Amino acid sequence: MPQYWLMKSEPDVFSFEDLKSRPGSASLWDGVRNYQARNLMRDQMKKGDLVLFYHSSCAEPGVQGLAEVVSEKAVPDPTQFDEASEYFDPKATKEAPRWFCVKIGYREPFRQAVTLAAIKEEAALEDMLVRKRGQRLSVQPVEAVHFRRICEMGGVS
Repeated sequence: MPQYWLMKSEPDVFSFEDLKSRPGSASLWDGVRNYQARNLMRDQMKKGDLVLFYHSSCAEPGVQGLAEVVSEKAVPDPTQFDEASEYFDPKATKEAPRWFCVKIGYREPFRQAVTLAAIKEEAALEDMLVRKRGQRLSVQPVEAVHFRRICEMGGVS
């Protein structure tokens, strides 16, 4: 049984279309520097889990489409070891990495984006984490009922 997730990315940094254009339409979800989000990827995400790909910090934030976890398990985030990366972590070592990431694959675009405004207006989604004030976590679990409703709103069944 797959689990469901919402993963946020700023579209000017890494968009849903960027994911589609990557080789194999897949990419590591690297650069996450929040321990709670890291723990979710490292400890709970599994191959086959489904992802709502959410554009944040833009004119109209919202879910753009579906992706899925395509890696068997989380791997050390390579950006933590790259001194040229903005995500470099001098405390991380290959023997004791601090940051982990999963690989996600492009699955399907929504017929229409499901905006944050639409999510906030939908009573059936009132308990969804992305609606909560102050909820800034870039990787968050989504209940199955909420996942299905977002997909319906996006025109995907």
